Amino acid sequence: MAAATITSKGQITIPVDVRNRLGLQSGDRIEFCFNGATGRYEVYPVTRSLASLKGIVKKPTKPVSIEDMNLAVEEQGASAR
Repeated sequence: MAAATITSKGQITIPVDVRNRLGLQSGDRIEFCFNGATGRYEVYPVTRSLASLKGIVKKPTKPVSIEDMNLAVEEQGASAR
């Protein structure tokens, strides 16, 4: 079983074997989820590949021109001020 020590700032270093099994690299994010059935927290990698995001945004029903996109960006920028 892997172990880590919590620093005075509440930080830990995840042991290398745990990072390897989770496929974690420097800069990756993790999520802590409480499992009510076991009464324990579980750790999940949050980092996703770009390919995993495919299909999240639906295709527009009608084509949108570059000019329309630029106009929408300008309008959003103006309303944000």
